[in-house]
Amino acid sequence: MALRDDAVRILHDLTRRDDATFRPGQFEAIEALVRDQRRVLVVQRTGWGKSAVYFVAGRMRRQQGFGPTLIVSPLLSLMRDQVAAAQRAHLRAAEVSSSNIDEWQDIFDEIATGDIDLLLVSPERLVNPRFRAEVLPRLMENLGLLVIDEAHCISDWGHDFRPDYRRIRELIAGLPTGVPVLATTATANERVVDDVAEQLSVRHDVPHPGVQAPSSAASSHDVLTLRGALARESLRLGVLRLASPTQRLGWLLAHLHELPGSGIIYTLTVAAAHDTAELLAQAGHDAVAYTGQTDPEERQEIEARLKANEVKAVVATSALGMGFDKPDLGFVVHFGAPSSPVAYYQQIGRAGRAVENADVLLLPGAEDKDIWAYFATASMPSEERAEAVLGALADGPRTLTQIEAAVDLRRSPLQLLLKVLAVEGAVEQQGREWALSGNRWVYDAERYRRVAQTRESEQEAMLAYERTTGCRMEFLTRQLDDPNAHPCGRCDTCLAARGEPAWYPADVPPEWVTRAQEVVSRAGVVVTPRKQWPSGLAKRGVQLKGKIPEDERPAEGRVIARLTDLGHGQTLRALFAPGPDGRPQDQPMPEALRAAIIEVLRAWDWQRPAAVVSIPSATRPELVRSTAAGIATMGRMVDLGSLDLDPTLPQPGRGNSTYRVASIWGRVRVPDAMAAELSGLDGPVLLVDDRIDTGWTMTVVARELLRAGCPGVLPFALALEA
Repeated sequence: MALRDDAVRILHDLTRRDDATFRPGQFEAIEALVRDQRRVLVVQRTGWGKSAVYFVAGRMRRQQGFGPTLIVSPLLSLMRDQVAAAQRAHLRAAEVSSSNIDEWQDIFDEIATGDIDLLLVSPERLVNPRFRAEVLPRLMENLGLLVIDEAHCISDWGHDFRPDYRRIRELIAGLPTGVPVLATTATANERVVDDVAEQLSVRHDVPHPGVQAPSSAASSHDVLTLRGALARESLRLGVLRLASPTQRLGWLLAHLHELPGSGIIYTLTVAAAHDTAELLAQAGHDAVAYTGQTDPEERQEIEARLKANEVKAVVATSALGMGFDKPDLGFVVHFGAPSSPVAYYQQIGRAGRAVENADVLLLPGAEDKDIWAYFATASMPSEERAEAVLGALADGPRTLTQIEAAVDLRRSPLQLLLKVLAVEGAVEQQGREWALSGNRWVYDAERYRRVAQTRESEQEAMLAYERTTGCRMEFLTRQLDDPNAHPCGRCDTCLAARGEPAWYPADVPPEWVTRAQEVVSRAGVVVTPRKQWPSGLAKRGVQLKGKIPEDERPAEGRVIARLTDLGHGQTLRALFAPGPDGRPQDQPMPEALRAAIIEVLRAWDWQRPAAVVSIPSATRPELVRSTAAGIATMGRMVDLGSLDLDPTLPQPGRGNSTYRVASIWGRVRVPDAMAAELSGLDGPVLLVDDRIDTGWTMTVVARELLRAGCPGVLPFALALEA
């Protein structure tokens, strides 16, 4: 009883309520951690109180004389909330993240002196050389408790797999005997649970200073899994299928004010988040966009405003996800479906934690599958790319920039690949350099194939959720293998089964559709010119470096839309979709884009171009040439034709900037006849291509035109891949 009494007192401090009691499973987890020093996996719905378990257990371990609790946490928003909550439990908490670098040394000093009770770190911090050398050994000397929050990230099969999380296995393996471990998640099916439990059960034989064997008969590497019912009784779910993006935007414009309290509108793309937030704000709704491109300071401000109910809706990408805690969040609407039911369950779990009713509505789009495919990035390495990276390191350690110059991979996928290879023991980070570890590495093609198949089946399950006539909450919880799954009686399909109307209005007033159409049909995205050559070009035979001189740089450019945009993006995605044989399709410029091109050119604040030049295309020559010729005719400009293309050189890759520039270099040149006319022009040239990806093709070709005497270059393309 003494253990429970102590735990209850700490719970009262944490909740600031003298009548607070533990929910079923909470004290059992605390007891296993504090008394039995076990490893515990808690799979409970969002809002169940997983953080209360580690705050109470962490303080009790501290009272027993052990060191701080280390929490590995995925998101900055979660860290900020947890630091504040820990203080209520009389725990001195600190975070080490990219948002507080200036505070690191003071925090490290406090850890050394024993003045920190609870430390939150990101999984990336566990691989930071300084943290591993200076801080981690001190923590391990007398660690009180290790917590892995959002533990599904450990698993290849989790909907939000992260390579850095797999390093936690190494951390667990090196723990001294007697250090309890708690892993928590709300979104794990049986496959993920089994995988995480296996990783938690790694044996260790390092004695913990002054610790006796666990009092329980179970050994410390046995994993206690506590799994509760995942259904959220406060949520009522619905799916409203509307014909177009404008219909869905019109519904939001007409009915957002009817949704309870403040909430989140999730979108699949950054562009959709900004367009939707702008449209809602123009119509008088308090709405603001929140994406991965939002500055950290602005993110904090938006989160604070949402928590204070100062905005009706935050229109967000998945950047506002795990860890954001607003107990009275009144609604979650999805403008487009996530690619798996588990990811969807995780996002809707933000709502209704401390209110009796919260509304969850999915507005799926016909473009969802295209967007899933567009954003499909391999978190697993391809054998070819992995071998290329290992080959680049064969002659010794290299910095990221040096590897980039040797391997045709962009920075982000290269960093992800290096993380995966490091986790798998093939490479290791040595300060700013990466090196081969000396371990033999074999590409696990079968595992990566199985993971890819799992992702595909998750997408099919998401589509099945949209179509189901059964209970939606039951569908989601069955996807999480919840044995307690049962009909909720509240969702739109449960209501329909009783002959009752859906809880949400389905009408879309025409005037709001018209307002939405004005935004969606808007054409024109600014393309900022490149101003600096990528490093490492000399190693690829191109003698360029540093700042690009202004007289060799194109002006600001334009495209009709991004491929991920709601309106014209849909038309452009269809235009650039591969044919049945998987190869690019070529065709004349679609008549449907003519009005959009005219709109972009008319709105462009430019010096009117005197001529049009097209970039030769190996994959879509008819599309590019017909677009350039059509613009020349519409704008009464001189059509100077196409630049020359050296067919003996390979098609430019889609990798990093260094490779991209090197592959374009010398491939396209200005014909003598065109060069003779350029210097006599009384205005710039409109340089036309089908789409802009990295921007380096436009940059290199514009330099050739300018050096040939062209007065100026205005880049134009149909689409932007961003």
